[in-house]
Amino acid sequence: MVFEAVKEYPKLKPSKIEFDLPQPNYTIDTLVRLDEQYGKAYEFSLLMGEDNLKGFHKWKNYEAILENYALFIYPRISNGTVENEFERHPKIHFVDAPVMEISSTFIRKNHKAGKHVRPLLPEAVWRYMDEMNFYR
Repeated sequence: MVFEAVKEYPKLKPSKIEFDLPQPNYTIDTLVRLDEQYGKAYEFSLLMGEDNLKGFHKWKNYEAILENYALFIYPRISNGTVENEFERHPKIHFVDAPVMEISSTFIRKNHKAGKHVRPLLPEAVWRYMDEMNFYR
């Protein structure tokens, strides 16, 4: 679905790299593989919702991620608090963006319940999801 979602955006390049990694796969493994594959030609960062940052201290090798990669945090409405060490960390950047109460979980749950989620998705993603009978 990611490939479908970015078809109209030539500067966005989805990757299947995680499918080639041994399971279980962790974010640090993906980042290390990307660095091995692309070297210094690219600088990789993580974009995540604020809800994920609240549990980031539990991620495998989160210290190595923070040491080597920038994190861009999108605001989300969720329970819990952000760890103090992350609030002013030089590698963590909070994005000034509107809070959207739409998530992939919200879309999957509502689609399964028979609610109309089509306007929340790019046309190509909706078609693919519908054709593959996902989340029903």
